[in-house]
Amino acid sequence: MFSSTPTSLIHLFLLVDEVMDTLVSLRVFVTVAEMRSFSGAAARLGMSVAMVSKHVMHLEGRISARLLNRTSRSVSMTEAGRLYLAHACQALEGIDQADAEIRNAALEPSGTLRVSAPVWMANPMFAHALADYRRKYPKVQIDIDLSDGMVNIVDEAFDLVLRATSTPDPGLITRVLTEIEFRLVASPACIAATALPTKLSDLEGRDLLAYTDMSLTGPMTWKSQGKKHSIAFRVVLRSGNESLLREAALAGMGFAFLPEHLIQGDLRSGALLVVLPKQAGIKVPLHAAYASSRFLSAKVRTFIDHFARRSALKMPEKVS
Repeated sequence: MFSSTPTSLIHLFLLVDEVMDTLVSLRVFVTVAEMRSFSGAAARLGMSVAMVSKHVMHLEGRISARLLNRTSRSVSMTEAGRLYLAHACQALEGIDQADAEIRNAALEPSGTLRVSAPVWMANPMFAHALADYRRKYPKVQIDIDLSDGMVNIVDEAFDLVLRATSTPDPGLITRVLTEIEFRLVASPACIAATALPTKLSDLEGRDLLAYTDMSLTGPMTWKSQGKKHSIAFRVVLRSGNESLLREAALAGMGFAFLPEHLIQGDLRSGALLVVLPKQAGIKVPLHAAYASSRFLSAKVRTFIDHFARRSALKMPEKVS
């Protein structure tokens, strides 16, 4: 059973059809004016002479004025026709220019690219990757909003959203760019106060600084040497901001799973230490999400392709 179409929607469809017909009529009129011939315009446009005449009459009916003087041998412009022709040419040139600019934008990356990314991506690795992208595509201006919360990609006018998650939004088109390794880390003071864990079972009951999106309502499970190990931490701080969790870890508040890209400098300096690096890490896919794959702009496509390359998000040095 089909429901009836609302009257307002029918009026909208009729209005769109009328606008499209008028645009075609304008092109026909301009062609006739240029060639001074209905038959010549018909041949160039691939339509019948009767259809050409119909389009010109459509315009004359709209403005209630005669645009062309027709005889069996010639076509000439009326005064109204000359005035109308100037405006018609200007309007069509504007439309053609807009078409060309949009078409070129779809082929050549340009314009402003609005990206939402996690706060922890404010790091040298990501900055260098952005710089590499700009060197390749200098006509793209990048506008990045760093936020760990949910964003509405359409309402907030983002071209692209980057998120490290195992459960991407099913309503968006997503592509995995790489895997982000979240290391279990703690400060030397925290480890000294609670003893250095040497096996997974040593993590049982340890204070944890938990990321809000991590499902920690129950034990965490790892596989080691073919066996499953379930570990229940004690969550002492929960936040959706990894930068705050990093600061709390540096202050010795507890253990934390943090993206390696965020803490690379802390690992080099020894301000944070990796705990059970071969057993307790977590790898999470970094997704690029966008609203639709139809007519994907060149700036979005090239940005995704750039960051999907292995070398784009490669760590300069591995710390274990």
